[in-house]
Amino acid sequence: MGVRSNLRVLAESRGVGIRQIARDIDYRYETVRQMYNDESKQFPRDLLYKLCAYFDCDINELLVIDTEPQE
Repeated sequence: MGVRSNLRVLAESRGVGIRQIARDIDYRYETVRQMYNDESKQFPRDLLYKLCAYFDCDINELLVIDTEPQE
């Protein structure tokens, strides 16, 4: 159980890549890449804000609570 990033789904549904997102929101590519690949252990608040504004979405569309038990 935990929180996972839904950035990949949002990006693919809008046909935009990681580099373009990072450039458009003026954020470090590596941090955006980690979130895109759901490798982030924590999510910077300013990044969450910028991504929600960029995709015109709510936080619950960007982050998803995973209810599956982890092994």
